Amino acid sequence: MDGPIAFRGEFSSEVLRVKGEFRSRKAVSRRDFLKRTAFAAASGLAASSAWIQGCSPKKEFDLVIKGGHIYDGSGAPPFRADIAISHDSIVAIGKLGNSRGKTEIDASHRAVAPGFIDVHDHSDLSLLVNPKAESVIHQGITTLVSGQCGSSPFPISAETWEEEKENAKKNYDLDLDWKDLMGFLSRLEARGIALNYSTLVGHGSIRGAVMGFADRPPTAEELERMKQEVEANIRNGAFGLSSGLEYTPGSFAGPEEIQALCQVVARQGGIYATHMRDEGDRLIESLDESIAAARASGVRLQISHFKTAYPQNWSKLDEALSRLEQAKHEGIDIFCDRYPYIAASTGLSFFFPVWAREGRSEDFISRLKDPSLDGRLRAYAAEQEKKLGTWENVVLSSIPSEKNRRFQGKNILEAAAELGKPAYDFMRDLLVEEEGQVDMISFMMSEDNLKRILAHPLVGVGCDGSAVAPYGILSRGKPHPRNYGTFPRVLGKYVREEKILPAEEMIKKITSIPASRFGFSKRGLIKIGFLADLVVFDPETIEDRATWADPHQYPRGIDFVIVNGQVVIDHNESTGRLPGRVLRRGQ
Repeated sequence: MDGPIAFRGEFSSEVLRVKGEFRSRKAVSRRDFLKRTAFAAASGLAASSAWIQGCSPKKEFDLVIKGGHIYDGSGAPPFRADIAISHDSIVAIGKLGNSRGKTEIDASHRAVAPGFIDVHDHSDLSLLVNPKAESVIHQGITTLVSGQCGSSPFPISAETWEEEKENAKKNYDLDLDWKDLMGFLSRLEARGIALNYSTLVGHGSIRGAVMGFADRPPTAEELERMKQEVEANIRNGAFGLSSGLEYTPGSFAGPEEIQALCQVVARQGGIYATHMRDEGDRLIESLDESIAAARASGVRLQISHFKTAYPQNWSKLDEALSRLEQAKHEGIDIFCDRYPYIAASTGLSFFFPVWAREGRSEDFISRLKDPSLDGRLRAYAAEQEKKLGTWENVVLSSIPSEKNRRFQGKNILEAAAELGKPAYDFMRDLLVEEEGQVDMISFMMSEDNLKRILAHPLVGVGCDGSAVAPYGILSRGKPHPRNYGTFPRVLGKYVREEKILPAEEMIKKITSIPASRFGFSKRGLIKIGFLADLVVFDPETIEDRATWADPHQYPRGIDFVIVNGQVVIDHNESTGRLPGRVLRRGQ
């Protein structure tokens, strides 16, 4: 900050913490007080009367954060106080007087919030490569919910074990030594991680392990085995089930299959998070399908990266929001997440039909090379181009081979022109050469819709990314900027600048609400007895710095990140500490 945050106000009360609650002795009179910052104007940043009196004799704590403007995660206006931490927990909040900390942080010109919770994450193997999770932790994220979009690194069937083992070695130089949830979580714990990790189990992973990758309904026996897998994974610590109904093999599942599995999830108290069957032309029908699954099963529903894809569908937002609100009114436990960008990111194979992607990678490549299928594939791709407007709206983000890596960061038309090929031929040939492993970014969404979605009370925030870094194996390619900038962008661009919501409301969306929904005990609030996951940031300068052309950049304005009482980011630098924990449902 350029100078101190100015406060005004006189207080005629004493406020005591009694058994964890604020209790006022006298009436409070409070005047308008804050003089500066657009962020503060948007957030209602306030000097609070909530100072805890009567700190007993001088005491030493492990860590003290002094004089910060506290957003406690409840949605209440902020107040100014000290925070004392011993071991891994918050033990005092208020005016600590002469008490000291072995380590002290001066937060007098800063905001302090609970650690942010990313409810839609794809980090799994990358945490084994680089447990510091730097692109994530630099954003102020202290807890991840992974295993999204129907894909988790477990269970692994005997039939796919060798292929998965080879991919882990080739892509990450990792030796695969697990086949189930317990094995993977144990591997993470043995490695150590900088932040807290939780996971769902992927429907696509279960379906693939039980019945392979064929486009057919399960037999009664196969469905029963899938139900048993869902139950076993949740009992062993998964927080629920995810689906990726636009991706194979999840796309081959009918509504009856999903509802049957959701009934198991509901009995176990888990969450069902869905990447819906369609987020564009059939958005409303896909919402109806998802809500019907929740209605029939009683499961708690999370709509992943809620969006209106392609210009021809932007006008559907009102109807889509109405569907969400009506479901909530009916008593369905529903929530959504969204990242603060207008471009999506997935594999380039997304622009080819589901039937072409059935089976394994080699099956997809074989169909791309089959002359008898060429006409059908071209026609489908032409439909996708029409929805996008132009292939210029698709940028190649990650290509494995050194030969083709020069196309990273270029749009399809630019890259195709370099080789003198039509766009379709270029995409087909590139996917064949790279064995289907090409990632892309596609600009398909509306900024106005994005702001309305982020501001909606039924929508929270998720990166839809994974842990990467500006160095080493995880620095490959030009990934979506959301991997580095999601949460700072929400607080900087959309709260401070666009003023779509007061800061305390947005912070509640990214802390206590997800902690409560996913059942993270003693996280998501700044409260005595809660675990010390905290973020100290500058509300005037917090912003994302990652760009489409240069995405490997940490954000600005986040000074300290604390996980389970230990400082993991100190003045925007990683300390190398690994105090994170694997969170298991029910523990």
